[in-house]
Amino acid sequence: MDIMTIIIGVAIIIFLAVFFTLIPVGLWISATAAGVKVKLFNLIGMRLRRVVPKSIVSPMIKSHKAGLKLSSDKLEAHYLAGGNVNNVVDALIAAQRAEIDLTFERAAAIDLAGRDVLEAVKMSVNPKVIQTPVVTAVAMDGIQVMATARVTVRANIERLVGGAGEETVLARVGEGIVTTVGSAETHKKVLENPDTISKTVLEKGLDSGTAYEILSIDIADVDIGDNIGAELQKDQAEADKDIAQAKAEERRAMAVAEEQEMQARVQEMQAKVVEAEAEVPLAMAEALRSGNLGVMDYLNFQNVEADTDMRERISEMQDEDSEDHRSERDKQND
Repeated sequence: MDIMTIIIGVAIIIFLAVFFTLIPVGLWISATAAGVKVKLFNLIGMRLRRVVPKSIVSPMIKSHKAGLKLSSDKLEAHYLAGGNVNNVVDALIAAQRAEIDLTFERAAAIDLAGRDVLEAVKMSVNPKVIQTPVVTAVAMDGIQVMATARVTVRANIERLVGGAGEETVLARVGEGIVTTVGSAETHKKVLENPDTISKTVLEKGLDSGTAYEILSIDIADVDIGDNIGAELQKDQAEADKDIAQAKAEERRAMAVAEEQEMQARVQEMQAKVVEAEAEVPLAMAEALRSGNLGVMDYLNFQNVEADTDMRERISEMQDEDSEDHRSERDKQND
């Protein structure tokens, strides 16, 4: 008898454990007390579909108290799709309080797109300020200008799905700053009126195709960098000098080669002269043997050569004497 009682008690405990595991009675009581109609069979179906009932019922209670009519089927479908049901419901409640037109379908689409829909609604009410990194640009006078800007943006609910993010906004603002500074005649005009940068950039409609609406662009800091124009001219001058030196070295090498070639030709001609002079005695000997040149003619030829050599030596001595007299005269004049 005692054993049967124990067995029945254990069976009852197991049954109750399984029952309360499959049917969250406490959650059903909370929903009923909040005025949300949820059937027990629906809670059992959630368990069977591997849906956590609390993740559906708790957002339903919040939406019901806020006056939103959301069915459990929509919430459960969004949960099964991998969405954050609680975050979507909070975003819908915040949008309703801020009088922002936001439907459940759009909020669910924004959430499934990987964006924080609640943060987007908050940003629509309270705009966010994002600061660009230091943007470096060069004015037309060659002076480098470094600027940073603060961009005030507000989330655009209509473009959150498929719209570009903050990185695109910052990149476009940086591009606008570079373009504006680059079109300035001098860097002084940029320093005198930095607000012209923000006005020009803001007029370009940089928020098109993004998930944000740009409210204002304020230049936070402007500083002067290097003289890029002077550095470019210096580099160009160095390059021109290197080119000129290379060309001069090429001409010098060609001149040296030509000089060596001329020296070789001179030596070649001198060799020919020596060769021709060596043939003169042979020709004279042949003339003597053949009778074309007599002995007296040969002696007269030698006398002419001797006389010519003597005249050349006398002329050289006179030149040396005149040079010595000229140098003495120059010394006396000094």
